[in-house]
Amino acid sequence: MPKPLFVFAHGAGLPSTSPWMKRWAGHLERIGKVVGFDYPYMAAGRRAPDKLPKLIEAHRTALAGARKGHRGPVVLVGKSMGSRVGCHLSLEEKVDALVCLGYPLKGMGKTGKIRDAVLVDLRTPILFVQGTRDNLCPLDLLAKVRKKMTAPSELYIVQAGNHSLDVTKTQLKVDAETSADVEGRVLDAIRDFVTKVA
Repeated sequence: MPKPLFVFAHGAGLPSTSPWMKRWAGHLERIGKVVGFDYPYMAAGRRAPDKLPKLIEAHRTALAGARKGHRGPVVLVGKSMGSRVGCHLSLEEKVDALVCLGYPLKGMGKTGKIRDAVLVDLRTPILFVQGTRDNLCPLDLLAKVRKKMTAPSELYIVQAGNHSLDVTKTQLKVDAETSADVEGRVLDAIRDFVTKVA
């Protein structure tokens, strides 16, 4: 089977060249081809993200360029905001799967807006990779949303992981593990998911 193509979108605060994005791109390259890109506001050096329609268009352009000549499965992978934009794009463009690394299900604070409408509308298989310390995606809230979804969805939980899936040093010590061990298991989960759905 041809290797999957991962179109990898960054989060709101850091570009595709950030250490976190480069590290995860390296992980993903072990199982497929990875193409990263920057949204227009990031490329221009602005801090505030573009409006959603402009983000979707930039994501669409990156997808179109990346998939030229590619014969295998196409997967949209995103960090936080990039995963949400990828979900919106999948409603308009055919892709084989979605992988969300820290989906931003709600806004900041206790009264943050729930962003679940796009998830309910999805038809594309989706894998959520979520940390138990991620305040932007409480797991009990995600469980309720998944019950409303019709798209096939899976969840991989990173114990003691934050919004960036970073595990506390205390937890690593308790489990006698390294961050590389944790991220290796996440990669295995992504590989298994993509193999199954694509």
